[in-house]
Formats: sequence, C-alpha cells, structure tokens
Amino acid sequence: MNELMARFEQAVQDSRLLSKKPDNGTLLQIYALYKQATLGNNPNKRPSFTDTLARLKHDAWKGLEGTTTQQAMQNYIDLIESLKN
Repeated sequence: MNELMARFEQAVQDSRLLSKKPDNGTLLQIYALYKQATLGNNPNKRPSFTDTLARLKHDAWKGLEGTTTQQAMQNYIDLIESLKN
C-alpha cells in the first residue's frame, strides 16, 4: 500500500503539470477518482438541479461507489499516465 500511495501522490503532483488541459469529461473522471481514493464512497446528497457542475461532480463520484481505495488510486494513476503522453 505504501508504494501505491507514493505513486498516487506523484500522480496528483503530475496532474497539475499536464501540458494540455483535459476535456471536461476527463476532468470529472480525475475528480471522481481522487475523491473515491481519498474519501471513499460519496456520502453527500445530490445537489440541486440548478447547480449543474456540482451535480456532475456528485454523479461522477457516486458512479464509483463500491470501488476500493486501492483500485481508485490505481485507476487515477493510470489515467494521469495516459494524459502525460
């Protein structure tokens, strides 16, 4: 787990240095994977329909419900690595 955590933390750093900004769908994936990896399942109520971005973020994170911390970290690492190329 320590090695995975170190690789995850490096991927978080790398995500801030990407040469090209990812599209909105990919940004939502990055957000959701980060939240699932660091906080686990989304415990929050779905935001109001008037707050579109908050709903999109909520739904992306909620879609990962049941994903383990380790799997979310690995998926985050893999996604950031794919964006670095």
